[in-house]
Amino acid sequence: MALKFEILKTIGKTRRGRLHTRHGIVNTPAFMPVGTCGTVKAMMPESVAATGAEILLGNTYHLMLRPGADLVEKMGGLHKFMNWDKPILTDSGGFQVMSLTGLRKLSEEGVTFRSHVDGKKFFLSPEESMNIQHKLDSNITMALDECTPFPATFEQAKKSMQMSMRWARRSRDAFIDRDGYGIFGIQQGSVFKELREESAEKLREIGFDGYAIGGLAVGEGQEKMFEVLDYSPGLLPEDKPRYLMGVGRPDDIVGAVLRGVDMFDCVMPTRSGRTAQAFTRFGPVNIRNSRHREDPRPLEEGCDCPLCRNYTRAYIHHLQKCNEVLAVMLLTWHNIRYYQRLMQGLRQAIETDSLQEFAAEFYQNQARGDIPEISK
Repeated sequence: MALKFEILKTIGKTRRGRLHTRHGIVNTPAFMPVGTCGTVKAMMPESVAATGAEILLGNTYHLMLRPGADLVEKMGGLHKFMNWDKPILTDSGGFQVMSLTGLRKLSEEGVTFRSHVDGKKFFLSPEESMNIQHKLDSNITMALDECTPFPATFEQAKKSMQMSMRWARRSRDAFIDRDGYGIFGIQQGSVFKELREESAEKLREIGFDGYAIGGLAVGEGQEKMFEVLDYSPGLLPEDKPRYLMGVGRPDDIVGAVLRGVDMFDCVMPTRSGRTAQAFTRFGPVNIRNSRHREDPRPLEEGCDCPLCRNYTRAYIHHLQKCNEVLAVMLLTWHNIRYYQRLMQGLRQAIETDSLQEFAAEFYQNQARGDIPEISK
């Protein structure tokens, strides 16, 4: 196969694996920082690597608009263009196109849409999405699908899922197999088990190097998402990686890992870094809060990121109040490092047969919250 995936250990539904690509190994469970336009916002690629990230996500839609896939290919592919020599997964562009309400027209052939940048008309089909991702030189290409909105009726979700499965076949046929590269199919079906089963069956018939679970974290809430994840990963091949798209919060990730998911991506750690929110083992912290103004402590005791090693909460609070870009840089670095530490902890817990203890401590700490120091 183009991509090699080995499962090193399992505990219940949870898996500890290793994905081999042309540009390196990805240890799973894994979290992928999002590099929408060929960059993780407020971070240099070297800094992202220093957080422990082994793979990034690039965005086909944004890169096809600016600077264009042809230019990226001419520059040697996305790895060289952005100076990232580790694996890259690119989404298909479908999610962004589907969100362009009033700017796109959907048909069996694909999607015609107008750029949100300059209004220029584009057409994205499964074949064209594969062509663009090939030019970007992404290690993991995602099949083009329609992300079913929530809520949707059974019939709406069925129609959407079945078209996505037809697009999955066309995507697989158009994908060019080569060593160290692969294509993932995307399971759809909204919150309906019957449709998820049908989608998984069709994807297995086509045959992919990995399988994603799409159409979740789109407004259905964590309880409903976990209800779907209680069965949906198990419908997919056991010997292939499973990727939950667009998720999510730390407690979403831990819950999904316990249900058999291997890979994740989300803009939350970077977006939160730009809005003064930091993730810690005791839950989120809003550094703009006035209680941090005279706090000499690090953001999180025990964290080895530059923010926590070198700066106080009081200083980051000051930077935020002054709208200094350094605050965004440091908070983003911390958040990505927090997510990577979380994944490292999950992998180690699986290896040492301590997963239940790890999960129990995680949820207990999150419930405790970031308790302010009591003034003496």
